Amino acid sequence: MTTSGTNSPAGSSGGGHESVSAAWELLLPVASAPVRGRGRALQSALREAVRSGRLAAGTRLPSSRELAADLGVSRGLVTEAYEQLTAESYLRSGRGAGTWVGGSARAAAGGARDLAPRAHGVLVDFRPGTPDLSLFPRSAWAAAHRSALGRLPHAALGYPDPRGLPELRDALAALLTRRRGVVADPERLLVCSGVAQATTLLGFVLRGRGMRTVGVEDPGSPEHSALFASAGVATVPVPLDDEGLALEPLVRSGVRAVVTTPAHQFPTGVAYSASRRSRLLAWARATDGLVVEDDYDGDFRYDRAPVGALQGLDPERVAYTGSVSKSLAPGLRLGWLVAPASMTDELVDRKRTMDLGNPALDQAVLADFVSGGGYDRQLRRCQRAYRERRDTLTRALAEHFPGSEVSGVAAGLHAIARLPERWGPEGEFAERAAGAGIAVRLLRDYGTARPTDGCVRLVLGYAHVATTDIVRGVRTLAGLGRNPR
Repeated sequence: MTTSGTNSPAGSSGGGHESVSAAWELLLPVASAPVRGRGRALQSALREAVRSGRLAAGTRLPSSRELAADLGVSRGLVTEAYEQLTAESYLRSGRGAGTWVGGSARAAAGGARDLAPRAHGVLVDFRPGTPDLSLFPRSAWAAAHRSALGRLPHAALGYPDPRGLPELRDALAALLTRRRGVVADPERLLVCSGVAQATTLLGFVLRGRGMRTVGVEDPGSPEHSALFASAGVATVPVPLDDEGLALEPLVRSGVRAVVTTPAHQFPTGVAYSASRRSRLLAWARATDGLVVEDDYDGDFRYDRAPVGALQGLDPERVAYTGSVSKSLAPGLRLGWLVAPASMTDELVDRKRTMDLGNPALDQAVLADFVSGGGYDRQLRRCQRAYRERRDTLTRALAEHFPGSEVSGVAAGLHAIARLPERWGPEGEFAERAAGAGIAVRLLRDYGTARPTDGCVRLVLGYAHVATTDIVRGVRTLAGLGRNPR
């Protein structure tokens, strides 16, 4: 490939021939491209050469006649490519002055990175919060997908009701009423991108009503504070006791909204007592307040039937949130918010401006999966697997850590293990575990309180760990050595 002439405009790089020659290999595929695709191939190759800097700003390009001859294509194809890229500001041209590389383009960023949390160099990962993704019902989900795609009318693929497809809201309302005792009016149910979006929506609405602080459980999920902060709402930690959220500190905090996990508190594993549930609702009524109920693993109780949702006792004082992140997969990003009637319109307006609603096809698939019984079957399957793994964990702890205790109700996807003082201090134990390739989390990582008895308190997630790995991981932890005290 040659450049046309030796003249260059003021300020050009003066290295036109070298730049075009260096970019020649980028244009070679044009000659071998299908005839109908050569124009697009040439435009794409020239764009990439300019963006990457292979064709430097100020470089004069060959005439359309010369480039067409070099590539073995028609002159009109090259002329059209030059005109298109000139219109896009990659190139510039003047009457009788030729075609030059413009100065507007900049190099594109590198390839896409994966920022999803991954466990690298970990032999056994006991960190909580993840279900067993291998249990995802691929065949049943694929069948529901085919069914939904086949039955959906064309109109259903337009912008959806921001609350969610009516058939999904009906299916979820029936499910939550039956399984969790929720007072679930489909007109007050919003389909969300998980509990995370439900929490953020509530944060925006509460801030719009003048609330600047919200109470959160201490210890509790760190995600709640980050989500409310994104809506401009600060969080106030409220301590727990053996029955749940401590009411006296809640009253002293002055907040009028609080986030709770009453069925199976995260991370302590406490189930709120009947008395504490009643007193919490009385507080909400007396303060004209709101209780946000995060029912993230309320379906997974192994020693008895799950306690019904707090929301069923007072639907106007409790906003109920849940998702399929633990029962199916967090990557689906599907959840729900059952709102008090007084807040529903504000939440719907905020949901509309946030994303115009969740993907219609994904909602239709979940609706078919729930109404066809697939979701109930999936819950039973997960319950069997997770119960077995919890039993394996408790047996392994008893065998390899004499004197250890597992606290909290038999439920959920994690357990709290208290190891005797001789395995401490906590920080050193966690470092030794990491060095051995065993990922663990300390209870103190989830709250402000620090233990004073010298024991090691671990939050051990087991749902995503195979039974053989549970035993191997506990055995490895026990073999890390004890404090000589």
